[in-house]
Amino acid sequence: MKTIKDPVHGHVRVSDELLPLLDAPHVQRLRYIRQLGFSHLVYPGANHSRFEHSVGTMHLAGAMGRELEFDADECLLTEAAGLLHDIGHGPFSHATEPLLTEFCGRGHDDIAPLLIEDLAPVLSGAGVDPEEVAAMVNGTHRYAGIIHGDLDVDRMDYLMRDAHYTGVPYGTVDPDRLIHSSAISDESGLYLRENGINSAESLLLARTLMRPSVYFHHVSRIAESMILIASLSHASAPGGDAYDELMRMNDFSFIAALLSSPSEAAVSLTQRVLDRRLYKRALYVGQDQVNAEEYRQGITVIRSRVIAEEIAAEAGVDEMSVLVDIPAFPSEMRMGVLVRNHYDLTSLEELSPLLTALNKARRSQWRLGIYTIPGQQNAVADAAGRVLSIKKPTKQDRLIL
Repeated sequence: MKTIKDPVHGHVRVSDELLPLLDAPHVQRLRYIRQLGFSHLVYPGANHSRFEHSVGTMHLAGAMGRELEFDADECLLTEAAGLLHDIGHGPFSHATEPLLTEFCGRGHDDIAPLLIEDLAPVLSGAGVDPEEVAAMVNGTHRYAGIIHGDLDVDRMDYLMRDAHYTGVPYGTVDPDRLIHSSAISDESGLYLRENGINSAESLLLARTLMRPSVYFHHVSRIAESMILIASLSHASAPGGDAYDELMRMNDFSFIAALLSSPSEAAVSLTQRVLDRRLYKRALYVGQDQVNAEEYRQGITVIRSRVIAEEIAAEAGVDEMSVLVDIPAFPSEMRMGVLVRNHYDLTSLEELSPLLTALNKARRSQWRLGIYTIPGQQNAVADAAGRVLSIKKPTKQDRLIL
């Protein structure tokens, strides 16, 4: 048994069976991957890693397993899934997710190849089935709701941890109450007792408030966009062995590769991020000013470059000086968790009127961003308005920073 002092949960115990997993290279790599990508450029304290988040998720997963009265093997499986759920992240976490999904054909929760090809001996030695861990993480296991669900321990940990390190006072979550209010049945799966409704609402509120202030802060989005285009310039057609390479890289080796790239654009963009000489917002508009149906699913990285080239040509500027950031619309929070009241199992949506208001707030938080170098925001904003048929841009949408 090993004890780790965690700043969020206090003392976290790691069982002897999981110690070899804790020391495995795929898990140790997470020490050098920032949890929040480039949020440290906004919040200097946001330097925490995927490793500590994984340890915290393992801790909460174990607590959930014990609350649900799992046997020893099921508890071990749940803890292993919590510890390993993020090993599929590339450098800088979600910043490189488009490289994985668009060019490698895998999301960060598709960790079966890593488990089966690389960690199977370690998992087998611990008495854990790699395929069951993969199913827990990708959402297909009968207990997947613990790790990959609406009120999962992954969200509980990252909301608390991200609020702690950024200093943003919005990630208020009561994991103990949520865990102690959870139950499971063969018929309905994981469900929540009625006394956990307020805690569930608190988690939903935290997700909504943290989204614009931390997860989609415009400075973080600009830095991520710059690094993403630097990556494409460095490897114009990533694929094939790119996935294996990304899974070997951490933040430092990734930056080193970009700085030593034969592409001048890759080197220049990367150095600008390191020096915090970031692009600025030329246009920043919400759903009511764009064709909502066209952008509902967001756009691919390749499509964003095509649009950027069109805007640059229209504005008469260099194409690498324009970045286009069009994320998918935020998904509706539909809590699939059922709540048991005195009479029956009921959907949380029926018991919580707060959910409708929060979903409306999330829709209003979406932004389409056009970024460029300082000094040419006006020209790029005008060009972007014409290319994208932006509806009635106002002075607030054209930000000179």
